[in-house]
Amino acid sequence: MKQKIHVMVSLMAVAISMLRAAPAHAQNTTAAPFQIVETTVDDIHMAFRSGKLTARELVQGYLDRINAYDKQGPDINSIITINPNALAEADRLDAAFRASGLVGPLHGITILVKDEVDTEGMPTTLGTVVFKDYRPPKDAFVIEKLRKAGAIILGKSTLSEFAAGDTYGSMFGVTRNPYNLDRTVGGSSGGSGAALAANFSTVAIGEETVASIRRPGAWNAVVSLRPTPGLVSRTGMWDGYPTLHAQMGPMARTVRDLAKLLDVMVGYDPEDPVTALGVGKVEGSYTRYLDQGGLNGPRIGILRESIGNRSDPNSVDFKIVDAAFQKNVAELKAAGATLVDPIVIPNLKSLLATRERNPIETEAALELYLARNPGSPFKTRADIINSPDIERSFPPPNVARYKAPSPPLNAERYLEYVRARGELKIIIAKVMADNKLDAIVHKSVEHEPSLIKDGINPPYVTTRGVPTLNTFLIYAASVTVPSGFTSNNLPVGITFFGPPYSEPMLLKLAYSYEQATHHRVPPKTTPALAK
Repeated sequence: MKQKIHVMVSLMAVAISMLRAAPAHAQNTTAAPFQIVETTVDDIHMAFRSGKLTARELVQGYLDRINAYDKQGPDINSIITINPNALAEADRLDAAFRASGLVGPLHGITILVKDEVDTEGMPTTLGTVVFKDYRPPKDAFVIEKLRKAGAIILGKSTLSEFAAGDTYGSMFGVTRNPYNLDRTVGGSSGGSGAALAANFSTVAIGEETVASIRRPGAWNAVVSLRPTPGLVSRTGMWDGYPTLHAQMGPMARTVRDLAKLLDVMVGYDPEDPVTALGVGKVEGSYTRYLDQGGLNGPRIGILRESIGNRSDPNSVDFKIVDAAFQKNVAELKAAGATLVDPIVIPNLKSLLATRERNPIETEAALELYLARNPGSPFKTRADIINSPDIERSFPPPNVARYKAPSPPLNAERYLEYVRARGELKIIIAKVMADNKLDAIVHKSVEHEPSLIKDGINPPYVTTRGVPTLNTFLIYAASVTVPSGFTSNNLPVGITFFGPPYSEPMLLKLAYSYEQATHHRVPPKTTPALAK
């Protein structure tokens, strides 16, 4: 009898324990799946640690979104090439995580790369059919650093042909703005901006020679930074060393993610001697400068003078952007900033008008870039010009532009530019010193995104309304952050501008503004996929 009672008690205990466990089991099976829309590096790493997500699941999630929205549905068309090894790389990282945890600060984080930066195993097309089969044998310096940090290169994003202008090219056609499919994404890093806006990747890489990071940043409601030359290597990038204007930079949906990406990108590279200037310019992670109350106290100068390329202050859309900027200035003040509004920079427009190219540097950079690929079918610009595919350049006016040989150096004009650049550098330094400014704020772009039909047909509108102050000076820092939407529901951004190597201060201010306003909103054209 006692034995029977003991057996019954044991059975009841087992049953009770199973009943107690059932709700927890049910909770696990019905738990909401990880949502990758608007996710961040920290969210992803937290999900890895909790067992809610694997790198493979993350990559597959982005691939599903790309499949649903990039080449069908809204047809954003922001990606040229998908890394065929992305899932295999995710599996390798998942195995490493199970064995010993995160392999680096970007473990499992997906990155899309502007298709002018070399990534081993994928072509670098520059957005043109001329380079459709150009396969570099090794990674760019920065890409190698990203892989070592655990990042997964998900693919290559669209850009204007040869990285010049809006994001249209013979390799892919046109890239559409996720916030208004009839509008351009800007350029030339437009694919990176659009893909981030549409949540096709966690972060992205862009490049800026004139305004190619900041304009797509503003027009796609993402954060983007053109770093001071010397911080980030250009080895393995089209138009790299010995040019100075062209700089690779990080793009992200949040300032914190941008800072984390920048942490890995910076570093000395003997093949890009300019990076010697960046040694010792920051200690530790850029994330240590992020301060939610960072705007409380700093003095910010508001630059209201129109300095955009071919801007028209009398046009309707200029006035619409100006109205949005007025609200942004009020937001800065409400967040605690001391404003000097407006600041006046003497002779600003006349000095900016002296900008001139140095074709000697450009040709040297081209030959250095091509020389990294022993199997390259191109050795010089003449080889590129003589390609029969150059006739297919898009939009049509680009054909004559790309076929023309590089003009000789206009020494007189270039000397005038160098003199003006030095003069403006001192003028701005004096304005900042006289007003005790920590940074200058201006509109990231002075016009709304132009219509695609006007960019691929006469009058071939491109780069309208873009301030180029930072790249004119070369040695300067600029970060753009989403600052809301116009009355036409089109994204706008504001730029925090500062002297060379002022990235810590600019990121501090941008982060504080982002946290005070939360202007970033994902586009309705690419919603979360049904599970």
